[in-house]
Amino acid sequence: MILEIKPSRGLKGKVEVPGDKSISHRAALLAAIGQGITRIDGFLESDDCLATLQCLSLLGTPIERLAPGSYQIRGLGWDGFQEPADVLNCGNSGTTMRLLLGILAAQPVFSVLTGDASLRSRPMGRVVDPLKSMGARIWGRSGGSRAPLAVLGTEDLEGRTHRLPVASAQVKSALLLAGLRAKGVTSVTEPSSSRNHTEVMLQQMGVPVRIDGLTVTVEGGSLPQGGHISVPGDISSAAYLMVAAAVLPESDITIENVGINSTRAGIIEVLQKMGADLEVEPLAGSGEPRANIRVRSSQLRGIEIGGEVVPTLIDELPVLAAAAAFARGTTIVRDAAELRVKECDRIAAMTQELGRLGVDIRERPDGWIIHGGGSFSGGVVSGRGDHRIVMALAVFGLALQSPVEIEDARAVSVSFPGFAAVLRELGAEVEERKADSEDRDVEG
Repeated sequence: MILEIKPSRGLKGKVEVPGDKSISHRAALLAAIGQGITRIDGFLESDDCLATLQCLSLLGTPIERLAPGSYQIRGLGWDGFQEPADVLNCGNSGTTMRLLLGILAAQPVFSVLTGDASLRSRPMGRVVDPLKSMGARIWGRSGGSRAPLAVLGTEDLEGRTHRLPVASAQVKSALLLAGLRAKGVTSVTEPSSSRNHTEVMLQQMGVPVRIDGLTVTVEGGSLPQGGHISVPGDISSAAYLMVAAAVLPESDITIENVGINSTRAGIIEVLQKMGADLEVEPLAGSGEPRANIRVRSSQLRGIEIGGEVVPTLIDELPVLAAAAAFARGTTIVRDAAELRVKECDRIAAMTQELGRLGVDIRERPDGWIIHGGGSFSGGVVSGRGDHRIVMALAVFGLALQSPVEIEDARAVSVSFPGFAAVLRELGAEVEERKADSEDRDVEG
């Protein structure tokens, strides 16, 4: 797919973004290993989250779609999974693969997890190795560090104390999920805070979780209890609209029902430091905190982004790089080397693609140096098959004086189905069309 982005201004209106991807994954997985029936509303029907549902279905989980974004899942407990008759294809979803590794390590079934070319190239050793230290039996390419990965589950996992060298919500979550069925206590300590959706949801579903600073602890033998989970809008998806409204003149938008979990809300803090006219209206309710977010056009200024805030906005850094191009002064992004092992090397991708459009951007080992302002031009760029890169380039293109074409843009459906339609609803000029290669595929 190709996205054609035409010069736009004056975004206006109120919109909602699709459900939070991280929370949707966890809701389905915890419901499947839980006890009783769980209803999930606001579930993100993106490629990644649908891959999680497909894997759970292959494991025998009863899943009923009640309406768009609404599902009912009957929990199977720890011994209910069936051995899948086929490989579990996680698609492009690292969350699906890593969290399922933690669950399946403790299930008495054999399974094989794989994914697309991008996922098969991503590192899995940092979740496989600590799981093996608990007694998990996992094999794969490159010494078990690359998919496809084979798992022979066991009921004899032993709780362990884990100290992660890098903060990672996916690794932490996999170990905690394995720890729910391990003997004894499982603790995970991170060097800095990562997303805590797993801990919040476990507590919401009745599982005792002890949190002491950067250490999270669970004890084996607990089962999540079914109930109702309402998934808020994804702040990572909202970030693209927030930046677009900030940099496009005469804009005034409100994004409703957005999740503002403190471990994810770094984008709000950073945009406000950059001078964005941004207001947060908290909403009442239990579970994950949520709010309406209003953003109006602003003159942004360059700042330094690094340290403890980085894990709270790691997925939003590509679109912040786009924002920095329109800011006065210099923006430095550091401590974000994690971006190099996402769906693509996001540091290199944004450096090269923004550079093609005239941005003064220099690559660092762990981020960028971006000098704002200058003369930008339209042109043809590549989304690199990475949803975050595609949407960041789209936001940048809206503020130019000539069109931008983004090739290899189909990946937006990984996290934000309807991205172009939402932008059009706010007044942006965005068109989608098939690439020539897609037409040939259909004809062939």
